Amino acid sequence: MSTPNKLSHLAETLIPSEIIKLGNEISERIRQGQTIYNFTIGDFDPNIFPIPQLLEDEIVNAYRAHRTNYPPANGIADLRQAVAEFLKNGLQLNYTPEEILISGGGRPLIYAAYRTICDRGEKVIYPVPSWNNNHYTHFIEGEHICVETKADNNFLPTAEELIPHFKDATLLALCSPLNPTGTVFTKDQLQAICQAVIDENNRRGPEQKPLYILYDHIYWTLTYGCEHVNPVSLFPELKNYTIFIDGISKAFSATGVRVGWANGPAAIIDKMKGILSHIGAWSPMAEQVATAKYLQNPIAVKQHLTSIGNALSTRLERLFNGFKAMQEQGYPVDAIAPKASMYLTIRFSLKGKLQADGHTIQSTEDMTAFLLKEASLAIVPFAAFGADKNSEWYRLSVGTCKLEDIDSMFNQLKNALDTLK
Repeated sequence: MSTPNKLSHLAETLIPSEIIKLGNEISERIRQGQTIYNFTIGDFDPNIFPIPQLLEDEIVNAYRAHRTNYPPANGIADLRQAVAEFLKNGLQLNYTPEEILISGGGRPLIYAAYRTICDRGEKVIYPVPSWNNNHYTHFIEGEHICVETKADNNFLPTAEELIPHFKDATLLALCSPLNPTGTVFTKDQLQAICQAVIDENNRRGPEQKPLYILYDHIYWTLTYGCEHVNPVSLFPELKNYTIFIDGISKAFSATGVRVGWANGPAAIIDKMKGILSHIGAWSPMAEQVATAKYLQNPIAVKQHLTSIGNALSTRLERLFNGFKAMQEQGYPVDAIAPKASMYLTIRFSLKGKLQADGHTIQSTEDMTAFLLKEASLAIVPFAAFGADKNSEWYRLSVGTCKLEDIDSMFNQLKNALDTLK
């Protein structure tokens, strides 16, 4: 019997996606005829949340105009200028087109930022739960500095939790509004963290690599009754050390359109461009042309953001209120008030409960399986986002949620929980 060829260390040690694994199980149950309340995927049902009509029209027009050739490696000039104006108008951030890089969504940009800033073995600090920082740190063979956050702080890291890890660290990866929780940094929270980064970089001096901030705020347009804050607005001197990740995928329910951007120091953006030019992770030319034209229509943009914000927040509030009502009725559930994005943080405390089939729920994996099988409720455990595997907290995504399904979901969930002893 022949021995299989060895592959690269990266390929051999990749961690499988828990979300994809759960998605496969959901698909199989749907195939077998089970109705599933699927709140797992951080995506939108286009039948509920279509992309803006004007954006769709501009995409079609661009293809009909045969805008199908290679785009420039850093993105077409019109789009980079439109993004600069979008950032200035929405966040009062001043970036030139040379400080902006366009790519096929946010993922290649995050990868390029990691690759540009970090060398093998260098420390990367990231809170958990958070989206994919554990995988990107693995890609670059960095040293994982995971900071487990607490429900009391809405699962956002505090300066006190982060500062002990700053010495010799190269990258601090932050996200607000946070995927998976739908919570946001307060001004005071982020100020304390940013001031600590400034103090650390002043301590290092010009000869040592600074501590950079990767700030993923791709949900910043989807905040509900709270202020979005960012490092550079709070401390302009951090502009030299901060790389932002942003794009249209969430704000305009355009996950498949693949237009993302990073903005940051020109020297770093230029190196990121070089990396992505070899990978070919460009956003398609037609979509770039269309997005540039769409962003230059501030009235249409504002109307869409108001509409999608209302639709998402309505779903989140109804679900949050439903879980809190269940908690008041004595069910072992909890939820954190949603502040942004498309996510709700919920908790199930079912360990030790006896199921009708005689099996005891002993782990988070058991809880997830019980909820899927008996309540037809599909949600993602925080363990899939790097948190402790025993965490009882989950992400619920409303991008595919129909309002008319919410009441029936709660009824089925209560019926399932009533079977436990």
